[in-house]
Order: sequence, then structure tokens, then C-alpha cells
Amino acid sequence: MSGHVTNVVLAGLGGQGVIKAAEILCDAAVRAGFDVKKAEVHGMSQRGGSVTSDVRFGEKVLSPMVPRGAADFLLVLAPSEVEVTRPLLRPAGVLIAPDFVREEDLANRRSLNVALLGALSHHLAIPEAAFLEAVRAALPERLHAVNEQAFATGRARSASASARPSGAAV
Repeated sequence: MSGHVTNVVLAGLGGQGVIKAAEILCDAAVRAGFDVKKAEVHGMSQRGGSVTSDVRFGEKVLSPMVPRGAADFLLVLAPSEVEVTRPLLRPAGVLIAPDFVREEDLANRRSLNVALLGALSHHLAIPEAAFLEAVRAALPERLHAVNEQAFATGRARSASASARPSGAAV
């Protein structure tokens, strides 16, 4: 992984937990020993508008912004944002769409952001333990169990998913 930078774009609507998911991803990457940079676009997020967060990590990261068409992973929380943000994904990149984890498989639908992080985690060189520590650090204790379950659900779903063509949703 020498010199390689992993580019992740998280997208959704205000109130869905895009920023919280990006914070958890950044914390997990730092815990794994990576240099990390993050940038966010809030827009009208308080009124349900588009929100994106770029997260870049690797041995040495110089810029927080993921260039258009260079995202290795695109994690999207709102169906309406999938096609809007798809051009950010590189041709062989992985799209993790909001329907990848079914709401009925979650104890709390508000933990979809953490469930999709679980799906993403299966593809990254960040230990599962670092993610779980980051989840616990980011959330109050009363939310730990439901979010750890959501993370495990997403991770298991990703592990069992069959190989897909590049640019396709996992």
C-alpha cells in the first residue's frame, strides 16, 4: 500500500448521518495508522439538502478533496443521490447504495449509515476492531449495541455478496 491513497466519498441528505459516518471512517483509519484528510459539503443540509464528505487515507495524503471520477468507493445513504454522485466514482470503483442493507434487517433504521460503513469496511485495509472502537467513540453508550449490530449486518452482507462488474453497486 506504499504511496497508495484510498478515496471514499460519502453522500446523502441532511440528517442521514453522512458527516457522522465520515467521522467514524476517519477515526478508524487513524486508529489503523493511516494519514487521513476529510472535506465536507453541507449545503442546505439542515433542510434535508445534499451532503457529501470526502475521506482520503493512506501513507501520506496531501489534499482532502477526492477529484471527480477518482473515488475508489462511493457510499450513498439516499436513493436520490445515487445518480447525482455516481460521476465521482472511478470506472472500477465500488458503489455501496442505500438499498444494500435492508431497513428491516436493522434494529433501528437510523443506523443505516453505520451498516453501510460495515459493508465498506469489508473492502478496506482497516481492522474491524478499529471501526468498532471508532463507532463507540463517536456515539453515546446507549447506541453502542444497536450500531455494532448494524455494522456487523453490513459487513456480513458485503462479505457474502457475489462479485459484481466494476462501477456496479455491491
